[in-house]
Amino acid sequence: MIPLTHAMVLAAGLGTRMRPLTDETPKPLLPLEGRSLLHHALDRLRDAGVRHHVINAHWFADQVAAAVAAHDAPGRVVLREETLLETGGGVRAALPHLGQDPFAVVNGDAFWLDGPTPALQRLAAAFDPARMDALLLLVRTSQVDGEVGRGDFLLDPHGRARRLKEREISPYLFGGVQVLAPGLFEGTPEGPFSLNLVYDRAIAAGRLYGLVHDGAWFHLSTPRDLDRAETMLRAGMLTALF
Repeated sequence: MIPLTHAMVLAAGLGTRMRPLTDETPKPLLPLEGRSLLHHALDRLRDAGVRHHVINAHWFADQVAAAVAAHDAPGRVVLREETLLETGGGVRAALPHLGQDPFAVVNGDAFWLDGPTPALQRLAAAFDPARMDALLLLVRTSQVDGEVGRGDFLLDPHGRARRLKEREISPYLFGGVQVLAPGLFEGTPEGPFSLNLVYDRAIAAGRLYGLVHDGAWFHLSTPRDLDRAETMLRAGMLTALF
């Protein structure tokens, strides 16, 4: 169990697959259930006890900054990226604001409904700094309404994660919610790089783990995905996913 006091929301992406909705609006500001995806993420982090929130911005950064200012989450800091730093570079640049302890990172387009215990609370309770550098929230592909491909990671009986080998298929997708240890970024390059770089380091050290989500999760890649999620939420169709 760790105290989850710091978190980052990744809100700098271009959202190209969500065009034309993102031609003039950053993807995290698209609405679902009458509230932006970014505000949904900040709601969950605030309710989980996070006291320091970092949000990066690049595409229509002024809009992101205004949305952050309109939220009531404590300790909000917006980092504007003149050059898009990708997921890993964005987190690395935010490290001075994220403290010395493990912190949460949430994709700005991640939208989920909690099970009996909130997902962020479950991640904080399961994170063991003695064994882990990263703990990813994984979603069962059987519950995803959308394209899942071959899945993302496989888990051993202890929850340790690894990449798929050739011809393997995983029953899990990464859900865009995670807890990371700051030491995972030691020696990483300045500038743009993917979080996959640090995931692979953690895998090599046997310190990447996964936790399977026990609530609903929505794949939001295209305008059609967003429409379908809105329809399902309004119609109360979530039981079909379980």
